[in-house]
Amino acid sequence: MERVMIIGCGGSGKSTLARILGEKTGLPVVHLDQIWWAPGHWRHLDREEFDERLAWEMEKPRWILDGNFNRTLEARLEKADTVFYLDYNRFVCLGSWLKRVVQNWGKARQDMTEGCAEWFDPEMAFWIWNFNKKNRKRYRELLSRQTGKNIFIFKNRRQLRNYLSSLN
Repeated sequence: MERVMIIGCGGSGKSTLARILGEKTGLPVVHLDQIWWAPGHWRHLDREEFDERLAWEMEKPRWILDGNFNRTLEARLEKADTVFYLDYNRFVCLGSWLKRVVQNWGKARQDMTEGCAEWFDPEMAFWIWNFNKKNRKRYRELLSRQTGKNIFIFKNRRQLRNYLSSLN
């Protein structure tokens, strides 16, 4: 496990898993949200600059990349040797996201770019609600075609906790 990719719905715990795996493995963690969002109030970079920054990170020999960014999913899959897919239901993800919003209201999380304070975004709630309907089939198909990679698909947090406790 040298190049790890973590995908899943917003609120599934991708950034938390990235942090835990980073601590357990010593791999550097790269949050795609930190690459995409420019410092300030929710202004993103243009696609070319994002792609350059992502390519630079993916050329490194070791990393954990957390985030979906479907447009770059296949390029990241090509470079990754391990993939974690947090395939949780919408209620779990939406509840976790709402809890995160309340707990971090007005502050930028450690996995987010400075100045991007947490707030209730109705578009994000809608995106979470529809994530599996729009992405699950494609993610499963892409992962089923991968050879020579470690693929972990977790359907709930208990499965993930059991896996993480086995790493100790």
